[in-house]
This record gives sequence, C-alpha cells and structure tokens, in this order.
Amino acid sequence: MASVLRNCCSYRTLERRLPILAWLPHYSFQWLRMDLLAGVTVGLTVVPQALAYAEIAGLPIQNILGLRDIPRQFFWEVYYTFHNIAETRVGDLVLGLVCTLLLVLLKMMKKQLPEKSDQLPLLNRVCSNIVSFTGTARNAVVVVAASLVAYCFESQDQHMFTLTGKTAQGLPPFQLPAFSDSLSNGTVCFTEMLQNFGAGLAVVPLVGFLESIAIAKAFASQNNYRIDPNQELIAIGSSNILGSFLSSYPVTGSFGRTAVNSQTGVCSPAGGIATGAVVLLSLAFLTPLFFYIPKAALAAVIICAVSSVFDLRIVATLWRVKKLDLLPFLISFLGCFWEIQYGILAGIALSGIILFFNIARPEIKIANYGTVIVQLQSGLNFPAVEHVCDQLYQRVLEAANPPHSVILDCLHVSSIDYTTVNGLRELIQTFQQKRVCLLFSNFQPKVLSILTSAQIEGLRHFDSTEAALQHLHGDDYTDDLDESEKPLLHRNDGFSS
Repeated sequence: MASVLRNCCSYRTLERRLPILAWLPHYSFQWLRMDLLAGVTVGLTVVPQALAYAEIAGLPIQNILGLRDIPRQFFWEVYYTFHNIAETRVGDLVLGLVCTLLLVLLKMMKKQLPEKSDQLPLLNRVCSNIVSFTGTARNAVVVVAASLVAYCFESQDQHMFTLTGKTAQGLPPFQLPAFSDSLSNGTVCFTEMLQNFGAGLAVVPLVGFLESIAIAKAFASQNNYRIDPNQELIAIGSSNILGSFLSSYPVTGSFGRTAVNSQTGVCSPAGGIATGAVVLLSLAFLTPLFFYIPKAALAAVIICAVSSVFDLRIVATLWRVKKLDLLPFLISFLGCFWEIQYGILAGIALSGIILFFNIARPEIKIANYGTVIVQLQSGLNFPAVEHVCDQLYQRVLEAANPPHSVILDCLHVSSIDYTTVNGLRELIQTFQQKRVCLLFSNFQPKVLSILTSAQIEGLRHFDSTEAALQHLHGDDYTDDLDESEKPLLHRNDGFSS
C-alpha cells in the first residue's frame, strides 16, 4: 500500500497528469513563432465554427436557404425543406452558395501549393505563404468577407440576409450549472432534464472520448509520439466539468482543427494557449461585429466542415477487407438520419452481436492422420464451449464408424472459466462412454493449472500434438508420416474447416 501511495503522489505521476510540467522546462523559444502562428490560425478557425455550431446546438434551424421552423429530424427536415422551398430567401441562397464555392476553392488552392523551398524566388515564397495562410484560415476569411458584404447592404437599409444578431459579450458568469429551467408553462426539474437527454446522456460522453482518442492516435502516429488514454479522459472530463460552470457546450477533440494545428507546424501544446487567447479576445472585443455575420455564411462553414468527414472510400475499403463490417456501418449511417444517438447505439449493438457471435462460434479445424486432430483457432469460453462440444459430437463421434481417436489441440486457448471446465468434463465422459480415446495437447500453463485443480477424471494431456500421436501409435509413428504431412502437426496448413 505504501508503494502504491508513493507512486500516486510522485512527481512523475504529477507530470503525467499535468503535462505542462514536463514540456515547459524544456521549451525552446525557436518554437514560439510556429506555436503562435498555429495558435492564431486555429483561433481564426475556431471562432466562426463555434458560431456556426452554436446555431445547431441552441437555436432554430435556419442549417443555407434562409428557411425557418424546419424540424430537426432528417426525414422531416428534407420534407419541409422541399415543401417550403418557395419561401427561400434569394439573398441567403446566393450568399451561401458563393461562400461554399469560396471555401472549396481556397481548400483546393492550398492543396495545389508546391512544397516549400528556400530556392524559390522571394516573391513566390511570399505569395505561397499568403495562399497557405488564407487557405488554412479560410473559414475566418469567408465569414469576415460575408460580414462586410452584409454590413454594406444593412448600411443602405437593404435587409438582404438573415444575420446572427446580438451576441453576448465576454464570458458568462461563473456559477453552478442550472439544475432546473423555467418555461412559460412551468418549471422543468432535474429528473425531467435527464429524461429529455435520453440516450444522449451516455452517447455524448462516449462518442466525445472515442473521437478524441481516435484523433490523438492518428496524429501521434504521424508525428512520432505516444498518447495516454487515461490522461485524455481526465483532460476532457476536467474541461467539461469546468466548462459547465461557464454554461459551456460539451467539448471534445476536433479532427479538422487538429489537422490545421499540425499542418501549420505547431511545436508544442503552447499553440493551444495562443488559440485560447484569440477566442477570449474575440469574446471581449469582437462580439459587436458578430451581429453582421450572415447565417448563410455560417451554414456554408458547417457544410464544408462536415462534408470532409463523409468519405465514401470507406465503403469500398470495408467491402474489400471484410464485408460483414459494412452491416453496422450502414445501420449506424441510416439510423443517424432519424436521430444521431439512435444510429450510434444501433451500430454499437450490432457490432456487439457480431463480436459475441464470433466468440460463441470459434473456428475449428480438423485433420485426419488415422487419429483425428482438432485444433481450436481462438479462445474457449462459456459462450463457445457448447458449440465446440456439439461439433466434436457431430463431426467426430457420429461421422466416423467406428469413431477415431481424437486429439484436441488447445494451443490458442489462453483462458477458461468454470463453465468451460464443466463442458470439458462432460465431453470426456461422453467419449469414455463411446469408448473413444480423447487426448489434449498444447495446454498453456495457466489453463493446465485450472484443469488440474478441477480434478477432471480421465483428463490426459501432452505437451505437443506430436507427443500425443506417439503415445497412441508408438514412437516411430510420426517418422512414418510423409515429409509433406509432418509440418501439419505444428502449423495450421492443411487443416480443413
């Protein structure tokens, strides 16, 4: 206990939980320029995206046509969008399409840039840097440009676009989260809030954590560093707990902004400090300017951000690698059209069913050398033991007349439970009643220890399949096998499913 406490309270543990203690003492001022550039660039991406996502999270759908009062469910949303298509605001539509086109063009321009080289002329390098920065901060560039256009029209008293309107300045007051809410027709208590959240109460934290881990692993492999999933969980949990005191929305990792951070050349987590500073300065001084941001421009930002996540190539990859994995993919995809949490839960449930089916139906390979050798290709646990025993009854005891001796190769069995022990006991008794010899080989020490302590009558085991064959047929038996057959005693080749 004392050693555990010492490890928990050590400075090394503190460094793991507060990573700034590890990297700040070794920080190089040569990194400062790149960290500032990356932080500011990400900040210029965060602010317009946050405004856009806030529209989705808390305000009525108004998602590029300027339509109002559109339901959130996908099918109803599509229906009412086309039903009310005549009410489309031309200004919002034109501006939204132009903003979308600009975002796509800026992204394409950045991708077409040549690799940086000091041998290029100075003018080429300057132009390349300008295009690179503009393409990286394209969300902010497009939103600012659209806001200027909207301001020009508003100053001429021409209300062509639906605007964001007044935005609260600064941070909300630091206070306990509200555990009830007052509505016009009464008060919603905490238990009713939980009921309204429904499955999202579990799905949102789960998806947020899984997304963060996936993003962290992807960039860790690219940039040659390791991540600590426990630390990721602590960081996300702490951020959301502290954020709740400032009326924050749930936060998690972002693939798009992490990609921007990486592509801009960030050198340390100090880039996040610069990003936070940009966001705080925007809240403190720029919120009056948010009034003129057109909602159509924010809709274009959302569409372009989300479209990059939708990758049809995954379908071809799944079809080529394992067709069965397409089933949970499609179920999740189609389920999310109705409600995202239902689609995610349906995909998780179906993936669990497939996983449990594979566990309960392990692959069995059989070879016949006069003695039948049965090799289990995966673990043996309580969902699988009944299936394995049934297969041995049907394919060995009933198929052969008279039945052959059997060797059960347990090389791939790494653990067993009480139900498995009972299943093997019944299997041995059945073979004894049929007067058929059943031997076991290649038990791992841990498994053998459990079986020995269970004191199963009639259990006979050998260190190798070859030793079991020699016990049945004599020491010269394996020497009489063809050279092509001998390797089959040690490998899976030649076994038939």
